[in-house]
Amino acid sequence: MDAFPLETARLTLDQPTAADVDDIARFCAEPVFDRFMVTPWPYERQHAVGFVEEYVPNGWVQNTEWTWAIREHAAADLLGVISVRLDGGMVGYWLGAPYRGRGILPEALETVVDAVFARTELDRVRWECTRGNVASLRVAQKTGFRFSGAQPGRIPNRDGSPIQAWTGELLRTDDRAVKPGWPDVAAEGAAGS
Repeated sequence: MDAFPLETARLTLDQPTAADVDDIARFCAEPVFDRFMVTPWPYERQHAVGFVEEYVPNGWVQNTEWTWAIREHAAADLLGVISVRLDGGMVGYWLGAPYRGRGILPEALETVVDAVFARTELDRVRWECTRGNVASLRVAQKTGFRFSGAQPGRIPNRDGSPIQAWTGELLRTDDRAVKPGWPDVAAEGAAGS
């Protein structure tokens, strides 16, 4: 599969490049990544180089994972990353700290979901995050996902152990309205995603 860009009213989703390596390394070294993500920890520049030079292109070539850099417009600085694993439709996303809270991820996620349904036979897109990652939960909720529970996640922790995850899915036939049934997470506290 050849990589393809996506556009929204205010965002460009395109390929991470060598020019993004330092931003990826800086953002992924934030403590929230240690707590809520399964990226290497401590995250170092070499991890970002491997991500851009090997992981992302291999996912496209093998048609196993589509990964995009999130930007405010073409050639702008990287704000974050969003991807979908095609063996099951699992989405993942993150933003650098300066860009959180601006509605960027729901807009990017909606566009990625549309691309998945337009370009694949998948009947659903799945989401999960480490339990407690309220920011990630809110993005999925705002994008129309249905909450499917708190349970061991499909994506293992760095050490291979199961993660206690919040999970959800969005069916091809679903509307994008906020669905009932999401947990009251006020007590969980705020977290970056």
